Amino acid sequence: MVKRYVFLLLLPVFFILTASCSDPSAKLELPAEKHIVIMHPTVGNIRTWQYLTEEGILPVDPQTPVLGVYSSKGAYDYSLTQEYAGEEELYHIELLEVEAPFEHEILFTENANTSLFRKIFDMAGGIVFFGGPDIPPATYGHEMSLLTVVTDPHRHYLELSFLFHLLGGYQDEDFVPFLEENPGLPVLGICLGMQTMNVAAGGTMIQDIPFEIYGKTTVEQVLAMDSDLQHRNYYAAYRADPDVAARTFHRIRIEPGSHMATVNGGDDALPYVLSSHHQALDIIGKGYRVTAWCMDNKVVEAVEHTRYPNVIGIQFHPEVSSLYEKESKITFRPGEEAEHSFLDLYPGQLGEDFHRNFWKHFGRLL
Repeated sequence: MVKRYVFLLLLPVFFILTASCSDPSAKLELPAEKHIVIMHPTVGNIRTWQYLTEEGILPVDPQTPVLGVYSSKGAYDYSLTQEYAGEEELYHIELLEVEAPFEHEILFTENANTSLFRKIFDMAGGIVFFGGPDIPPATYGHEMSLLTVVTDPHRHYLELSFLFHLLGGYQDEDFVPFLEENPGLPVLGICLGMQTMNVAAGGTMIQDIPFEIYGKTTVEQVLAMDSDLQHRNYYAAYRADPDVAARTFHRIRIEPGSHMATVNGGDDALPYVLSSHHQALDIIGKGYRVTAWCMDNKVVEAVEHTRYPNVIGIQFHPEVSSLYEKESKITFRPGEEAEHSFLDLYPGQLGEDFHRNFWKHFGRLL
């Protein structure tokens, strides 16, 4: 059987490369120029990257080369990204399709993709893991809760194995992580991205926050809780109004001496963040420390690596464009008139400064 690795340059000509099972990267020549690696390069994630860089929110040249890496067995149709990039003439973006019959038993060790992962690492000037659906619990040794919904396992398998190769984990203490060769490489995980960082390093997950942490079993019980303890908008579960956002805002507590404290100005402000998740970190993976919590210190909101200083995971969503647009009004409850934007509700130290400072800080790391 031959595994196929497809390398697509988003130019008028496409290049398709194949590689054998024994060495998947043998015939794969990645560019020597440093790229920002974006995992799961959907149209939405590419648009997000464009928005942040073109608007100057993330102070990185919008034409910085980008390599989007994805699994050929993923649930998303990445040909849409190819079409979008062609239409927008995004010639600085390249896509790498990884076809790999991953099973969770071989994720956290050297495997058929180790040499390919190293090539990606060697040409990376920074790596970003975006948000997404629930991780298969078998990858962290747990049975699957009835409240867990796994929709894209092969995406998880690819990203978990790549992160293990980058950072190592408790699963194989003898494995030498790639970042030993470049400890300062910036790596960012957003929402699912942070959860994947944790599982890849041998950590585990709380599969449902309302049930496992707070003992809540209905939407009504969650909505009766303090808003700072609600991590997604459960009004959206009613589906009575298509304009109701699935997200919510709540405050976070930040630990001193961390990236998050630098972003927060080093003071004791409690910024509001945009949140949309029902799972959370439980046992913390190898090498990480918690740097932000929700208001009752029961849900992890950020982590960073203790050995590799520019590896950051965040549970909240600073990448959403509506956080930076005063005209973007948000509806939180069915039948509610959308009158306020994030900037209306949480200007300055209440939230806006924190989000803008986050991207300025990450841009400096890049």
